[in-house]
Amino acid sequence: MRPLLACALAALGAAPVAAADPPRMNVLFIAVDDLRPELGCYGVAGVKSPNIDALAARGVVFNRAYCAQAVCNPSRAAVLTGRRPENSGVLDLPTHFRDKVPDAVTIPQHFKANGYFTQSFGKIFHVGHGNRDDDERSWSAPSFGAGGARKEAKKDPAAPPPQPKKVDNSDRPPYAAPDVADEAEADGRIAAEAVKTLRQVKDKPFFLAVGFLKPHLPFVAPKKYWDLYDPSKIALAPNQQPPKGAPAYASNNAGELRGYKGMPKTGPIPDDEQRKLKHGYYACVSYMDAQVGKLLAALDELKLRDNTVVVLWGDHGWQLGEHGTWAKHTAWEDATRAPLIVSVPGRKAAGQKSGALVEFVDIFPSLADACRLPAAPGAEGTSFVPLLDDPKRAWKSAAFSVWPKNIPGEGAGMGRAIRTDRYRLVEWQAGDKAPAAYELYDHTTDPGENDNLAARPEHKATVEQLAKQLKAGWKAAVPK
Repeated sequence: MRPLLACALAALGAAPVAAADPPRMNVLFIAVDDLRPELGCYGVAGVKSPNIDALAARGVVFNRAYCAQAVCNPSRAAVLTGRRPENSGVLDLPTHFRDKVPDAVTIPQHFKANGYFTQSFGKIFHVGHGNRDDDERSWSAPSFGAGGARKEAKKDPAAPPPQPKKVDNSDRPPYAAPDVADEAEADGRIAAEAVKTLRQVKDKPFFLAVGFLKPHLPFVAPKKYWDLYDPSKIALAPNQQPPKGAPAYASNNAGELRGYKGMPKTGPIPDDEQRKLKHGYYACVSYMDAQVGKLLAALDELKLRDNTVVVLWGDHGWQLGEHGTWAKHTAWEDATRAPLIVSVPGRKAAGQKSGALVEFVDIFPSLADACRLPAAPGAEGTSFVPLLDDPKRAWKSAAFSVWPKNIPGEGAGMGRAIRTDRYRLVEWQAGDKAPAAYELYDHTTDPGENDNLAARPEHKATVEQLAKQLKAGWKAAVPK
């Protein structure tokens, strides 16, 4: 061999070989309607949630995750756009985020723009109340609707927008236990269609969003899930009185529940009805959990678990009789705290729990980060991916939420809440007037938020300091 040729070949052989790009992470994005942290993996004994618990064993359970507003549409808009309700303008049920921020980029839209196949099943964006129930820019294929049926690919652009309809549940009870198969109810059909699509798209990068309806009212689940529970062992909420010293308007009067047949229009819910309601809620949790199990089993069968990010979140909390009220629609802990479980293959903290304060607006930047996508456009959250390796590291100093409310004598107002490691402060204010009231709860001594300390002289400095922190806002709470 000629010397020059031999040297050239030797040089080529010694040249570093470019490392192949790691495979793209898929995303299974599971949203659950009205799910509070009433799960085995959150330490709640007696609740049957084996499949979600198994997911938790492979991911990180966030013990203190908070929605931006405790009602479906604003919470989901905040998650999907990464924008907080006061900045997006989505503060009620009917408002569609595109009407307020038409150029907002959603999580699935961002993944779609980066080469992913995206599709939704069930309830992802809010449905009903005159709201458009989808966002065509977000999906590569028509959605499988919340009612458990395939949607049309295109709608008539000349058709008038849907009009809000008065929800009337007065002719149906708030719970039922039909002796039917899973797929007789919508969540069973949603899971089946999602599994079918997983099989079809397993060889391409995908972002599949699966939104389960239960445990949203009415509490209807197949009988076999009701049979998992002994009603005599279901304990009622121990704190069925409003917080001492809290303004009366801080509660929600349980209006969502009282609209159902057989529910008293005013006054306490009888104990026997409370027990049936909690029984129904737990049955729906177990029914939904079984559907989650079908999705996870399909990932395993298709050998997708090792390159698929799985995130499961409840869109907000839910009161089950605490403070004498039901459903969401408050600024309290039980309404704003919800489950968040994140499994990212290869992360060090699998099977651990984090007590860090995280917010649902953090989900968008976190998914973009975990999947090595460009930064989430317009998102006002912080990637919590570092917590997936070190769940005990220092993190945000506060989480924030809002709740619009008429304040007697003041008019239309807003409750702005800040949750720190120790305290929850709610500031009630109408317009640019001075705050009408404060609520202050010390979670070291009062985790049930039963005693409002705000008016007590010894807590004046704490109220002032937290009010200042609330005014400084979320940017000041971001970890350094």
